[in-house]
Amino acid sequence: MRSLASILFASLAVVLSGCGSSSTTTTTPVTAIEWTWKNGSSTVGANSGQPGVYGTVGVPAASNVPGGRSTSVTWTDKSGNLWLFGGQGFDSTGAGGLLNDLWEFSPANKEWTWTGGSSALGTVSCSATDGSFGQSSVYGTLGVPATTNVPGGRSLSVSWTDSSGNLWLFGGYGCSGFNASYLNDLWEFSPTANTWTWVSGSSTSIAFGGVPGVYGTLGTPSITNTPGGRVASISWIDSSGNLWLFGGVGFNSDGTQGLFNDLWKFSPTAKIWTWVGGSGTENSVGVYGTLGSPAAGNVPPALSNATAWTDSSGNLWFFGGDGYDSTGAVGDLNNVWKYSPTANTWTWVSGSGTNDAQGVYGAVGVAATSNVPGSRLSSVSWTDSSGNFWFFGGVGYDSTGTLGYLNDLWKFNPSAKTWTWVSGSDAVSTADGGQPGIYGTLGSTAATNTPGGRDGALGWTDSSGNFWLFGGFGFDSTDTPGDLNDLWSFQP
Repeated sequence: MRSLASILFASLAVVLSGCGSSSTTTTTPVTAIEWTWKNGSSTVGANSGQPGVYGTVGVPAASNVPGGRSTSVTWTDKSGNLWLFGGQGFDSTGAGGLLNDLWEFSPANKEWTWTGGSSALGTVSCSATDGSFGQSSVYGTLGVPATTNVPGGRSLSVSWTDSSGNLWLFGGYGCSGFNASYLNDLWEFSPTANTWTWVSGSSTSIAFGGVPGVYGTLGTPSITNTPGGRVASISWIDSSGNLWLFGGVGFNSDGTQGLFNDLWKFSPTAKIWTWVGGSGTENSVGVYGTLGSPAAGNVPPALSNATAWTDSSGNLWFFGGDGYDSTGAVGDLNNVWKYSPTANTWTWVSGSGTNDAQGVYGAVGVAATSNVPGSRLSSVSWTDSSGNFWFFGGVGYDSTGTLGYLNDLWKFNPSAKTWTWVSGSDAVSTADGGQPGIYGTLGSTAATNTPGGRDGALGWTDSSGNFWLFGGFGFDSTDTPGDLNDLWSFQP
């Protein structure tokens, strides 16, 4: 079973061609950082993904483990526990489809707990365009938490964690009714009360389509405003607790589908959306301006599947994605952009103004202004205590310009504006377009360990500053592709 992202982007002609082509490039082994395989399987299994072992709802157990999956959403709570919801993957029976299971992982106890949602996809609840199934949403009453409420199975959503430790979920491709569609529902989950609340957006299913957006007036909040149904957006939470949303593949106000560069802000207190910037129409070309210079006229291009983070000054950042470059061509990007909510300006910080750029790796562990990762999408990222941005893998271009599933680890210093290649390979060397994982011994750290190339993986940072990586669609220890359920950690 392939990641749902490829199915969705095919309809927009944003197709990753060449991932199955062979390459004879010699792999550069790099062991600058030590990974630890903590949990899950080192193989994808006979069905291209391991089934989940759910145990009893609410009861942690060493044998529990989510099934193989990709394009899920994650949170870290105030106690440092790691949370996981849904995605495209495998249930307890080994059936593949759109999941709505909620899991909690304790780094201290190294155990998973299935805390809610369904352990089985069902057969009639909700059908997707690829023929798979998922559980439908139970919305309840708008604004009212209930133990019976639960979002439906979905993939390619976005998530936030607020200052109170509540978990937020928006949109994705999934199940509100009988047929899957592009969703714009906003949910809040309280880990303390173990309840979901439907906060905003539509509960109506549009069969294999998407909910149109209501933009209102630029810069003016309104209770009628709402982003259109969309997938593969990027998101942040600012120091005031506001939720921010940018771009993705979705639907504009007249129901037209495309890639977007619209920027939205949601106030959890007022429960109101504001369209802040970007275009209300689809497939916009970016205005890059001058590298490193903020300007009121700058705006990133319409794109999806970028990787986002927030700095200590409250600025919003993102890297890469798939969309329109400065010339209007569609492809994979390696731009870094920064948005200042205070000044309401975008800055093109790093990377190429054109798509499909190959990586410039330099020497492992050495920061340089000439270094830059290749264009890519669907990486997984973290932020360390010094404000540096880290990301791993994704589908993109290596040092030779070959497209495939990458397993390189990079660090970006926002102050110096320099990239450092930290770990992993600078080349896609296998015949099937990805690097196999080197797992070593479960629970044992080793310089030779490294996760395999993958996209749509999940990431957390725990309360001790450790980085965690889970699953995604990629390559296991035998170089077999599929939906993974391996859990890794490393200390930056």
